[in-house]
Amino acid sequence: MERLARQGAGGREEGTRTAWPPGVQVDNIRRFRTAVGGALAYLEARRQEINDLNVFPVADGDTGDNMALTLRAVVEELERLERQAVEGAVTELDRRQLVESVARAALLGARGNSGVILSQLIRGAAEELSSRPGELIDPALLGAAMLNAANRAYESVREPAEGTILTVAREMAHQLVADVAHHALDLKLPPDASVADQDAVIAAALERALGVGEEAVKRGPQLLSVLREAGVVDAGAVGLLVILAGVIAALRGEEPDPVKAPPVKASMPHHSSSTYRYCTNFVVSGSGLEPERFIPPLEELGDSVLVVGDATTLRVHVHTDHPEQATALFADHGKVFNVDIADMHRQIEARTVRLAGRLCGAVAVVDGEGFVELYRELGVEPLVGGPTLNPSTYDLLAAIHQLEVGQVVVLPCSPNVLLAAEQAAALSEKEVVVLPALSQQAGVAAAVAFNGELPLEANREAILAALEGLSEGSVGAAAADDPSGRFRAGEAVGLLGEEVVAGGSPHQALLETARAVGAGKELLTVYVGADPPFPAAEVAQLLERLEAEVEVRTGGQSRWWWLLAGE
Repeated sequence: MERLARQGAGGREEGTRTAWPPGVQVDNIRRFRTAVGGALAYLEARRQEINDLNVFPVADGDTGDNMALTLRAVVEELERLERQAVEGAVTELDRRQLVESVARAALLGARGNSGVILSQLIRGAAEELSSRPGELIDPALLGAAMLNAANRAYESVREPAEGTILTVAREMAHQLVADVAHHALDLKLPPDASVADQDAVIAAALERALGVGEEAVKRGPQLLSVLREAGVVDAGAVGLLVILAGVIAALRGEEPDPVKAPPVKASMPHHSSSTYRYCTNFVVSGSGLEPERFIPPLEELGDSVLVVGDATTLRVHVHTDHPEQATALFADHGKVFNVDIADMHRQIEARTVRLAGRLCGAVAVVDGEGFVELYRELGVEPLVGGPTLNPSTYDLLAAIHQLEVGQVVVLPCSPNVLLAAEQAAALSEKEVVVLPALSQQAGVAAAVAFNGELPLEANREAILAALEGLSEGSVGAAAADDPSGRFRAGEAVGLLGEEVVAGGSPHQALLETARAVGAGKELLTVYVGADPPFPAAEVAQLLERLEAEVEVRTGGQSRWWWLLAGE
């Protein structure tokens, strides 16, 4: 993360080390902390969703918690180092010392299977970065670090399972290394590269890895039967992608792109490890510690055994009915501390109750990848209806029956869908209501008001209230000449509801339509289509003087350049 040409940041060579002067030192720690902090913030935002995906190795619903605790320990260590650097308590700190401090913090802070594996990914990356202290962090070094991270994580697990976080970490690393080897990533940095240039290159390389990781996550259920039976992907793998997306966003100073994961079903099979009651985690500090020698006796006490670290510090994880016996194994070998014991039976019960508490589901007919992702984020199942938004009655019926709840809200998102939706509702044995969200932007407002933990009637009232007073608009290419001469076929036309309010150039039509939709409203949201005549950044600039607050989002819809909603 730091500006690391051998002399590019004002550092001086000390053998194989590059020491940073105080000002550069503080800046580098702060940049590193900002990137990791962005990852933690996004992970915290998605933590419960990741918890609910958690079925392997035990459906205890704590993967998001454990990964967040591990990453939080890293952020706290970076904050400590930053304070010391600012106060002058640390006069010299090279990259090796920085990444080793981070790796140790991750090890000490790790919780659960997922947290321990995450700590080993961090450790593996740290080992590679610290071994090459005079090199800029570019795609080549990043790929090597990610590959060593994946190898270290695989080595930490006694019986690695494919389809999990391990597979995703490996495939992302292999793709990045291959891209560099075959010059697919033309992202070379000069020795005097600026901070902004470095951040941009790192973000671009990580974005490439993220795309590969998302595809690997989708394939997970093909490789691991427990995921396939539960209808989910690996929770730890999704957590890793969320972390990566958070880092990319922090490097670019943007909001993170959504990481996709399928909805969670209320009933899921439990892995056999749930026969053991306590998830037991602790740290051992001593000398001459050998991780491998402790694995067999721990496996006699339970399963899901992980012992990682080095000769002076071990992080131990085991599922067992006898935590005290697990810690006693280390009594003659060092000091046992940071003991954390979780009752997995209670965690599983709480998770089951929480998921079963989803009384109501929702389906929305959708066109555009941006809308698909947005509805999923809001807990609504998207049914892709194509450019015409025209699924059949049986498409809708299948989507309704896919939801493992007895009550369902249907959001047609187009007048064309209304009849088919009502027919599907009549055919279903479930309690179904079709609500008058007759555009995609209206569907989003309804989805924001939707709460799966509330019964159908409460959701109906909340959604109708959200739709009341909503102002809707659209701007796209006119199919024919306007009889009044305001625009010709192919030029822009802007609608407020069904009324033409603007025409002519795309800029003018969008501005006039936005004024009409946003009149008297506090928030104006613009959903950008698949092929607009000018980019989203230009939309924000064009509308920045409107009275309403403007939010620009990716919709990806086919027929309209822009869809607008005023609230």
